[in-house]
Amino acid sequence: MNTNTLWSLRLGFSRKEADRIQAQGIELFLKNSFTTKPNIVPSHILATTPKTVADIKAVKQSVKGNRAKIRERLKKEKKILFTLKSWWIDKMATDDYPLREKMTLFWHNHYVAAYKKVKVNHWIYSHNNLLRENAFGNFRELTKQALRTNAIIVYLDDTKNTKRGLNENLSRELLELFTLGEGNYTEEDIKNGARGLAGLIVGDNETRYRPSLQDNTPFTYFGEKGVFKSDDMVDIIFKQKAAPYFITRKLLKWFIYDNPSEELVHYYGDYLREQDYEIQPLLLKIFTEEFDKPTAGSKIKDPLTYILQLHEELNITTQNNKLTALFIRQQGMDLFDQPNVKGWDGGTYWLTAQLYQQRNRLANLYCNGKNVSIRMLKNTGYDNEPYAATFDINVKWDKGNNLQVINQLKNRLLFDVDIETQKNLESILTHDFDAEDKDANKAVIRLFNYMLKTPEFQLI
Repeated sequence: MNTNTLWSLRLGFSRKEADRIQAQGIELFLKNSFTTKPNIVPSHILATTPKTVADIKAVKQSVKGNRAKIRERLKKEKKILFTLKSWWIDKMATDDYPLREKMTLFWHNHYVAAYKKVKVNHWIYSHNNLLRENAFGNFRELTKQALRTNAIIVYLDDTKNTKRGLNENLSRELLELFTLGEGNYTEEDIKNGARGLAGLIVGDNETRYRPSLQDNTPFTYFGEKGVFKSDDMVDIIFKQKAAPYFITRKLLKWFIYDNPSEELVHYYGDYLREQDYEIQPLLLKIFTEEFDKPTAGSKIKDPLTYILQLHEELNITTQNNKLTALFIRQQGMDLFDQPNVKGWDGGTYWLTAQLYQQRNRLANLYCNGKNVSIRMLKNTGYDNEPYAATFDINVKWDKGNNLQVINQLKNRLLFDVDIETQKNLESILTHDFDAEDKDANKAVIRLFNYMLKTPEFQLI
């Protein structure tokens, strides 16, 4: 696979940035990516959903005890959620420099706050936009801000955590899943951390401590004694030796290696500590240093990258991306609704036999110019959405003999090809292939479809 194409897929969701990476060089491309400004969601999407605490209470009161109204309200909010999903997918697919959205997706799967439990679209979006605005910022400061979002404290039960009855859920996940990873803290740290987080309640814009519910007695946290609140606790956590390695491992897994070496994890983790947990210089170092290494094939594509790559390669521009959201949900990658607090596992989780078959069925549909069934929209509240049943697909290729055309597509689609696969490719596009023949394009699409189903296409 062409190196620029490989990194276009890793730093975005298709090969559409490959020419820009080649022209600018990886370092300038990254610097331009870092300077992009985050766009907020169009106001009409959230116009009818409650935003303030008073709004939410009023809505709950208005439907209380009325099952029909409750169902109607849930249906309405579900429609808004799918509009948010579609908006985000559109943005990931169309941004000139999509690295900010790739990082937002990373943080989205790190500081998990799923809709199925939070149940307030405005809180879900506010949390998501915080991650977008701080995608390349400071990891320590972002952790502090994430703890102030309504979505996080509701999802991790801290609204039930008071001095009269401690709930350790947020305290535990702050250490296990947000910062240090398992084995780098004690149960005592979790118990005492819950005291420091007790009394956090939801607010209109961010959480706040309620004096009557918070615990102001001194406690010991990682060897330090005092009356610590969320920001103080985060500062103490980031003094720990293990602090940089958990997030560095996750970043390497997200972008390059499903199984990064401990040597790389510590090498880049030590650099992150030197940079005082600033993410931008870490990403610049990782990507520029790993760019020239022969790392193609070290990572399984996530479902979103898989389908957006197909859209770009086949020039599909009329897809209703609520259907895209539904497809990736089938594949286990439900935006705003991860299966649990650990988020999507990635790696081999993306390529079970069932998921592989789903990918191949989608490839067959698309390569025959057909869309997935509109019935998929039935339970989203969008039964009457604009829908293209068929596509005018177009695989771009330069005219040449069979081996030249095969090589073109290989460089775009496959990280490697063994002898047996090469023979299969040449049996589809034979030596007597004529690029001027009226059916030449159909033959190339058959070749393209075959490549989509190879194990090599699932890897980047």
